[in-house]
Amino acid sequence: MVQSRTEEELKLFRKSGQIAARAMKKVIENVRVGITLKELDEIAENEIQRLGGRSSFKTVPGYYWTTCLTINDEVVHGIPRDIELKDGDVLGIDLGAVYEGWHSDMAWSVIVRASEYQSIGISENSDTPTLRDAGTLKEKEKFLKVGEEILWKAIAQAVEGKKIGDISSVIQQGVEGAGYSVVKSLAGHGVGREAHEDPEIPEYGTAGKGLILRTGMTLAIEVIYAEGRGEVYETDDGWTISTKDGSLGGLFEMSVIVGKKKPEITTDWRGL
Repeated sequence: MVQSRTEEELKLFRKSGQIAARAMKKVIENVRVGITLKELDEIAENEIQRLGGRSSFKTVPGYYWTTCLTINDEVVHGIPRDIELKDGDVLGIDLGAVYEGWHSDMAWSVIVRASEYQSIGISENSDTPTLRDAGTLKEKEKFLKVGEEILWKAIAQAVEGKKIGDISSVIQQGVEGAGYSVVKSLAGHGVGREAHEDPEIPEYGTAGKGLILRTGMTLAIEVIYAEGRGEVYETDDGWTISTKDGSLGGLFEMSVIVGKKKPEITTDWRGL
């Protein structure tokens, strides 16, 4: 049964979210060409521990890492490997913290950039961008911008009296309206005492359908999508899920408290 949280419980949930947000900021600040996924995972682990939390993901049976890190056509659950990031890679960062028994969950996707010149599609030895480099970068930036904007619109639905279908519908319509595909086999979820709880929040649905939201519910709202068809498969490592057609995967996620008039985002790292 999906329950609203008490104010004391929400205080702990907020603290867990703050820890995760600061860890996310630390990881993003260290994303650069040449750093390995394992090194980024260690940065997240150290920051969560420094702030008094523990890794949420390590509570999942058989998972031994603090983050899930995905590159390019990988969508979710990527194991931190000894792989160096390259200029132009699309990196998905997914992490969570536990604080006094309360879990948080969040994700963000970024483009790896070698320099200030390459970050805007311009060669260091040229006054103008090459058509191929600028075009590819522009397409990746558009792809990620769409995912982020849809996340905020989906979160805005997390208010008293709305339904799960209202969140799902916003995600599906936004992604498909931009010419991309939601990954229908994956979903957002409740979060709190456990890393994954009810209710499931599908990436597709019909507005006005599903569970009624109540003030104090705690959710992990995710936009999980692909540049191509959105069909995915599990790779040989048993965790990483990638697109079947090799197209880019995107992931944006925040932990949220359902509000009476507006939601409260507990994991927003941007203003820290």
